[in-house]
Amino acid sequence: MSAPFLGESLAVLTRTPAVLNAMLRELPEAWISATEGPGTWSPYDVIGHLIHGEKTDWMTRATMILEHGTSRTFALFDREAQFRESPGKSLTELLDEFSSLRRENLARLCALDLQPEQLELQGTHPAFGVVTLRQLLATWTAHDLGHILQVSRVMAKHYKQEVGPWTEYLSVMK
Repeated sequence: MSAPFLGESLAVLTRTPAVLNAMLRELPEAWISATEGPGTWSPYDVIGHLIHGEKTDWMTRATMILEHGTSRTFALFDREAQFRESPGKSLTELLDEFSSLRRENLARLCALDLQPEQLELQGTHPAFGVVTLRQLLATWTAHDLGHILQVSRVMAKHYKQEVGPWTEYLSVMK
């Protein structure tokens, strides 16, 4: 595997399920269903979204790049599939599913034994056009970090009224 880029990405990608598990498992419903208002996502919604990505996005697109290059365009990613796929599942079930899917996808990624030149292989994104495998894997990593930040922000804002005047000193509340 091509270090340091892939090693750096894997260091984050392997930890994301444990981080979210530690943050969310067995919390009261008020924490996991909190949002920032209409049209925003709860921590529960974020986990469902991450699951959908594990099933249909990252490794699917990586495989397309390796097998087809730019000759086939990636399928559109449904960023709100979790609203159809997650209802009726507990957060515990979602966390376990995410962890399992991520473990399987990272095993598949590592088994590819990607070499530095393969990271520059190109695929075709439906909105962005030509993208590289390196960009896809970097986006997967940044996507995880963005959603960890989102979950933290949503949870902090759940206590926006309770912190009272300290809101002024808490940048997460703005």
